[in-house]
Amino acid sequence: MNIPSKLIEDAVTEISRLPGIGKKTALRLALHLLKQNPAHAEALALSITTMRNEVQYCQTCHNISDGPICSICSNPKRDGSIICVVEDIQDVLAIENTNQFQGKYHILGGVISPLQGIGPEELHIESLVERVSKKNSDEPVKEIILALSATMEGDTTSFYLGKRLKEHNVKVSTIARGIPVGGELEYTDEVTLGRSIMTRVNYSTE
Repeated sequence: MNIPSKLIEDAVTEISRLPGIGKKTALRLALHLLKQNPAHAEALALSITTMRNEVQYCQTCHNISDGPICSICSNPKRDGSIICVVEDIQDVLAIENTNQFQGKYHILGGVISPLQGIGPEELHIESLVERVSKKNSDEPVKEIILALSATMEGDTTSFYLGKRLKEHNVKVSTIARGIPVGGELEYTDEVTLGRSIMTRVNYSTE
């Protein structure tokens, strides 16, 4: 792509690093910003910098947060006795959009994938076990919902978690397979995802 300005070319290069954005789209965005009031571009740059520097991860569930504890974990109206275990932050957003789940979450940060060198130690599994083991807390955990993608890695992770949680006398369920096999949770339509949450079934490691 022949761009007659090194400054714009640098901007296009950085914008095109974003997922789903090619060089042409990046150029279109860069030229759009160039036409805007300088204050708009400065506000955009400031918001991105502030987000990158100040957004935290919840100490309880590992969700994104503006403080040490996220808005879901600190919400007294949410049912802390039910924890929905998901792979990533996008999955929390997808489930929240269904308005069908009023419990709390636990984000693993991925799934077990030996081919990619990701084992249980690289995921937030120990903190999940710790949450479940706190029987004397104000809100003891009664049920864990495994809401992982219907892939080989997702199934492997669910099996591992089922084994780890078995000794803690907590109900372990998994979302109904309205989610297509091989499908990613964040791309599932809200009706199917909501129905899967509501019609979850017990998860067995037998």
